[in-house]
Amino acid sequence: MPDTGGLLLVLDGNSLLHRAFHASDGSLEPAPALRGLIGYLARAAAQLRPDAVVVGFDCPHDSARRVDHPGYKAHRPPKPADLTRQLTLAPELLRACGVGTVVPPAYEADDVLASSAAAARALGWSSVLMTSDRDAFALIDDTTSVLRIRNGGFDRSVLVDAESLPGLYGVHPWQYTDFAALRGDPSDNLPGVRRFGARTAARLLEVFGSVDAAWEVDPATLRDAVGEQAATSFRDPVSREIVARNRRLMAMRHDLPVPSPESARLPLDYLVIRRALREHGINLGPSLWSLVGGDAPIESLPEAPPEPLPAWAHTLKPRVLHGSMSGRRDPIPGQTALF
Repeated sequence: MPDTGGLLLVLDGNSLLHRAFHASDGSLEPAPALRGLIGYLARAAAQLRPDAVVVGFDCPHDSARRVDHPGYKAHRPPKPADLTRQLTLAPELLRACGVGTVVPPAYEADDVLASSAAAARALGWSSVLMTSDRDAFALIDDTTSVLRIRNGGFDRSVLVDAESLPGLYGVHPWQYTDFAALRGDPSDNLPGVRRFGARTAARLLEVFGSVDAAWEVDPATLRDAVGEQAATSFRDPVSREIVARNRRLMAMRHDLPVPSPESARLPLDYLVIRRALREHGINLGPSLWSLVGGDAPIESLPEAPPEPLPAWAHTLKPRVLHGSMSGRRDPIPGQTALF
């Protein structure tokens, strides 16, 4: 990403709190998922040094997408009661800490990411969107990158930009919605086009550029690109309906009211954030330095090993972010995305 007027870090609060909750299974702390969410925020801020921070959450009551398509996410089991409790507390806690926080009526954290990236771009800022949801790859451009949290936590995170995305999925950011619409998203209960997995979807887009362009070619050309069975399935009128539905539901709002990056600037007030966290039994101190304008703490115990860095951290230069890959491809073969 280019060096611009500022860097906005935007967090998908729901996906990160879910991951923190499941990683804390068995913890005796009163709010381990909340602690984990703050930990994600602090570690990302320490590595990226953003000028401002915004966190978005799904609306817990209404869903415009479910009104459009009642089957959307309908297969998901009820959340554990303690996860629901911490999800309810999280926006209040972050606001008490001084963090710009958005819970958009009827919309989701993904829409907050998209709208915040648009707001940053309009001001000449860059943005990094921190999430475990692959849908955010569609938002990548010259000013927007995605910090994807995968199984294994922050240390296994990968910073994805417009240059690195094709190496991971075989498509460009502007093609990602078509790619996802063809492949489908089981986590959202959105089946894809029959015979189209990730590899076939990427191949079709590599050859034709877009789904719409592929629908215009003759059958023989389509068969040569993706094979007879996939071509037959693709030309079925039902497939057009599937792609149209998935595109519509996967599209993110870019126009929701979100805090201006200027109003969400760091640093936070150290005493305010400490007080807010302690009310939930969370005792964090030196690890908050990146959020409160301090310096990185010096290890008091020389024998203590340093906190590990994610693989992409070594690729960063001051005020410039470069997409990178860790040792394995993303996602890891056999690894399933939770959100």
